[in-house]
Amino acid sequence: MSFTHQGRTLHKVAVIGSGQIGPDIALYFTKVLSPFGVRTVVVDVSDDALAKGKAKLEKKVQKGVESGAFTPEQQAQMVGSVAFTNDYAQIAGADLVVEAATENKDLKARIFGQVEGLVRDDAILVSNSSHLEPEVIFANARKKDRTGVVHYFFPAERNLLVEVVSGKDTAAAVRQWLLSFYEAIGKVPIPVRSRYGYALDPVFEGLFFACALLAEEGVGTTKQIDVVCKQTFRMGVGSFTAMNLTGGNPITAVGLDQYTTKINAWFRTPQSLKDKVAQRANWDVPARGEQVEVPDAVAARIRDDLLGAYFGICGEIVDAGLVTIADFNLGIEVALDMKPAFTFMNELGTRKALELVQAYARKHPGFVVPKCIAAHGAENRPFEVPVVLREDRDGIAVLTIRRPKVLNALDQGVFEEIRRRFEECDRDPKVHGIVLTGFGRKAFVSGADVNFLARIDSSAKGEATSRASQVCVDAVQAVRKPTVAALNGLAFGGGIELAMACETRIAQKGLRVLAGQPEANLGIIPGAGGTVRLPRLIGLERANEMLRTCRPISSEKALAWGLIREEVDGDLVGRAVQLAQEMAAGTAKRSRMAEGPLPAVPAALPPVEIGHLSQKVDAILQKAILGAARLPLAEAIPFEAKCFGEVCGTEDMRIGVDNFLKNGPKAKAPFVHR
Repeated sequence: MSFTHQGRTLHKVAVIGSGQIGPDIALYFTKVLSPFGVRTVVVDVSDDALAKGKAKLEKKVQKGVESGAFTPEQQAQMVGSVAFTNDYAQIAGADLVVEAATENKDLKARIFGQVEGLVRDDAILVSNSSHLEPEVIFANARKKDRTGVVHYFFPAERNLLVEVVSGKDTAAAVRQWLLSFYEAIGKVPIPVRSRYGYALDPVFEGLFFACALLAEEGVGTTKQIDVVCKQTFRMGVGSFTAMNLTGGNPITAVGLDQYTTKINAWFRTPQSLKDKVAQRANWDVPARGEQVEVPDAVAARIRDDLLGAYFGICGEIVDAGLVTIADFNLGIEVALDMKPAFTFMNELGTRKALELVQAYARKHPGFVVPKCIAAHGAENRPFEVPVVLREDRDGIAVLTIRRPKVLNALDQGVFEEIRRRFEECDRDPKVHGIVLTGFGRKAFVSGADVNFLARIDSSAKGEATSRASQVCVDAVQAVRKPTVAALNGLAFGGGIELAMACETRIAQKGLRVLAGQPEANLGIIPGAGGTVRLPRLIGLERANEMLRTCRPISSEKALAWGLIREEVDGDLVGRAVQLAQEMAAGTAKRSRMAEGPLPAVPAALPPVEIGHLSQKVDAILQKAILGAARLPLAEAIPFEAKCFGEVCGTEDMRIGVDNFLKNGPKAKAPFVHR
């Protein structure tokens, strides 16, 4: 058995190093690859490290069983697919090797020198280095084109972000395969250009350095600074606590001194960090539940200094061309669990952000005011931070909705960005068709962001909110070029409404849950065209059942009902591009939605069992379905918005939304049917 992705087949993967992170990398590999029969081998020269790594992996899998994340059968499969060994010969036959040894260039060079003699010439070799450039690690490699860095973040089995760092000799095809492979197995990869520390560690370590300077200057205690840091950047923990948890003092001490020459003269290893390393001591940080008092003036000084440092560090990285703003923002949010810099600057105002950076630079020699912040701040112009990414492939624009932390959920900003992207592609003479897909393997779009519903306080506002979304979705349907929705995972609520506005849809094969309209669970009805387009695609009776019961359907049923055109076993987006090309060339049938009313609309809908759902909302939903079916498409869409507004005037809408926000999607709302 094996796992094949984009023409490359994995039978065995190897992880070198059974220290702090190697077993966690192996755990993730066995979780996603053992169902395909792929073996994972962990190699280390230390028997003690191997024993501890094996125990660590098995303990985490056991915890997964206890929490319900894994079944006992999955546990047996995962644990049974991993071998811990001191025999380097076991690497032979590995198709992908990830080195996770100590951050030492000579050691890494020796390891890969040995590995190259054991694997085939087409095996990919990567290092999980946190700082060293690929050119340094693989300086003596025989085949440099199949090498690179894949930088994992703590804890590696749960933190989804990986930096894919290609060196000057890394083949473009290898880089692209790594990015695609890691996305396919559920990670969030971002491409980063080679430089010492890459894109994200200078942020983590630079913010820590700014915190350490404040403590050394006596502005606040490490506890106070940690609290303000956590609050300012909406982090799970502050910088000092993060350093304790990751055991990062020694490697940060080395990194900061290297940044002095690799980035700029502001960076250096502060004396307080040198002392902690020498003493092998942790920082004094707040205990769990401890309340730390920080006077307002002290908090303001700490906050302004940290913001100035943070924005400046991030701006320099963009100036250096290491990463795009969109990828960088995503990396900061996912890997470092903090508010992304460029979103933060936009909210604060780029002029204010520039003032904070300039103030910090005046106090700290060597600190650079980035050109990108200076340019945007001078005009108070926001940064463009797209979440709908465009890639052109042979005349077809591939648009990818990328919001992995919320499974690509839509808010009004994303709706607007989708509209702009489709209109931009429609105007572009080089574009002959458009493919719309979602990032990752779990969701095309998980639905609309429920938080905006909580702000609706009247029927009028409800109708206006619905119309704002509808206008954006209508812009998708208005495109005359072929449009294909490639459903890579579940498409719920606004997600399936968006997909239905595309001319046709295809889906990954074998999805037990693909499409659903779960709005009635929240005490609302679809508001972006669901009551209008779904009956036109699958028939009134089937749509009636889906809309009123909230029960989703599989990809197999979606194909049988005509909601999708194909199930794809393999490269979904590649097939979508091919289909769009064929439709544009006239060799595949076009399937634009008819714009007239539906024929033979009944006086009433067939009864269905709605269980605990609101009878009041259901009555309005039935009115929306029947009324829209009797109207031309152009009139049916705003009719749905009026019905959505009517729902927003009910008690049950407020009950449903409040229940969802407080108790989550699985809790049944106590509807009162008013």
